[in-house]
Amino acid sequence: MNLQKVISGFFFILAMTLNFGFFYGDMGNPELHSTYELFAALVISLISTALKIGDKTQIGSVLLATSLVADIQLISAVIVWTFVDHTSTMTASNMAVIVSLSGGALLANITSVILYIGETLKSKR
Repeated sequence: MNLQKVISGFFFILAMTLNFGFFYGDMGNPELHSTYELFAALVISLISTALKIGDKTQIGSVLLATSLVADIQLISAVIVWTFVDHTSTMTASNMAVIVSLSGGALLANITSVILYIGETLKSKR
């Protein structure tokens, strides 16, 4: 068993599941989406990205690209939430924008996990 692969896989999947936990629920209802969960999803996604840096394979490049997309989407969601929180009250349309950005990150995370699983299945013992 490769400990680095276990740790990497753990963070890839944790990033996806935290993001899904934030994303799931009525888009317009801020009470169903936790700021702490969004922040945790961002932090774990950044850790996941850091673990992908240095992989010189073609699949490693694609995994890094998907992780960077997820990071940009989550950072954008955090910026929008912070801006709305400090300038006005949260409306359903503002929350929909934040959740939509999180949804884009979720798609990138799902792509990353699928590629990771495919790479794992393809590798020989």
